[in-house]
Amino acid sequence: MASVGALYTPEVLALATGLAALPFDPAMALQGSARSASCGSRVDLSLAVDAGGRIERLGLRAQACAIGQAAAAIFAGAAAGHCRGDLSTTLVQLEAWLAGTAPLPEWPGLAAIAAAQAFPGRHGAILLPWKAALQALPSAESSR
Repeated sequence: MASVGALYTPEVLALATGLAALPFDPAMALQGSARSASCGSRVDLSLAVDAGGRIERLGLRAQACAIGQAAAAIFAGAAAGHCRGDLSTTLVQLEAWLAGTAPLPEWPGLAAIAAAQAFPGRHGAILLPWKAALQALPSAESSR
């Protein structure tokens, strides 16, 4: 089993504290939240999108462990320009990676939390920003 010291690196802790620069904005039209049943962590997102449904701006509120907060910061750092389909694909890839059946997805910054794969109790928290964003973004069916 991997050591907890390998999990909470200075890079992970710096990412977690960086969320203060991206406050949740209740004035944004799109909002979503997700909660991990395994650990109780929660992420709330506010989003602004362009006419094509691609993320332009976002705000976050994370009540999560440092890994969950770092995952939210990693999500936020590369979310601009992505649409619902991109996020859905990345979520599936993340789930497969966490299950040990696929490589780490090519989302910028994920290597910072790669050690968390060995800690199943943190998996739910890692997925939260993608799940919250998918909840916020309208699906093709609901926008018709």
